[in-house]
Amino acid sequence: MSSPPIEVRGLVKRYGAVTAVAGVELTVQTGDVYGYLGPNGAGKTTSLRMMLGLIRPDEGSVRLFGKDPQATVAALDGVAGFVEAPAFYPYLSGRRNLELLAAFDGGDAPSRVDAALDTVELEGRAGDRVGGYSHGMRQRLGIAAALLRAPRLLLLDEPATGLDPAGMRDMRLLIRRLAGEGITVLLSSHLLGEVEEVCNRVAILRAGSIVYEGTIEALARGAGTAYRLRSTDDERACAICAAQPGIAQVTPEHGRIAFSAEEAAVAELSRALVEAGVLIRELAPQTVTLEDLFFSLTEGEGASALAPAPPISEAPAEVVG
Repeated sequence: MSSPPIEVRGLVKRYGAVTAVAGVELTVQTGDVYGYLGPNGAGKTTSLRMMLGLIRPDEGSVRLFGKDPQATVAALDGVAGFVEAPAFYPYLSGRRNLELLAAFDGGDAPSRVDAALDTVELEGRAGDRVGGYSHGMRQRLGIAAALLRAPRLLLLDEPATGLDPAGMRDMRLLIRRLAGEGITVLLSSHLLGEVEEVCNRVAILRAGSIVYEGTIEALARGAGTAYRLRSTDDERACAICAAQPGIAQVTPEHGRIAFSAEEAAVAELSRALVEAGVLIRELAPQTVTLEDLFFSLTEGEGASALAPAPPISEAPAEVVG
């Protein structure tokens, strides 16, 4: 059986008395579009640098396709991406920047320049100086630089940050297209709506530790379905909800009651309300977004209450490509 694109076990990085990464464990499987999420300062970028061999972990291990990037540069064969933001010579054209990177990488990378520009839809601006590119164009050029290596694995740090809505749409479509071509993608981001659109699995960091790893669907199931209730007597209904088995996180809000529950528990709640003489004006499930789940896991006491699985598991910008 072939090794997965990324295996991280017990990864720790300290800066003096500060532990930036505290025992991170995750596995990215072939074909994943994997969202790596966390608030600012949670340790995402530090983790990515260790995964790419740019900094050395204090404890733990990283394997890329079974190889240690600290032990051999061969671990980066088939791996590309950028950390924080791609950097280019602003006075040179997009094409010339890629040609220089391809020459540095060697092999048949120079033959991929045109295809890379076409993939990121920059062929029409390839002759323009990068200094005149928009932020979104520079981000796409960074992905083009990574594609020169014909990667099997892409690690992208906040590729949609700072983009306008059209730029975010284009980046989303590009990542989907690359995944459709068989490239495994690890995507670090705090744009939760974008992650929800493109990723099949996520890891969520809080204070350097992973508080959830798995599918978004499993995370939503573990949280239960959110409901909103309006009744003829909300004060009494709230007390009944709080006392009812299987009803959790009961919260009065602006003339309604919010709670989470499984479907069977909601049916019993309806019976209990009617038997108590409280009539239901509205009782409807609400869509739980990744943003809702993210904040439940990274803020306050919900960080431990909602997780369906226990934790298993700065410098100039770097480009690997």
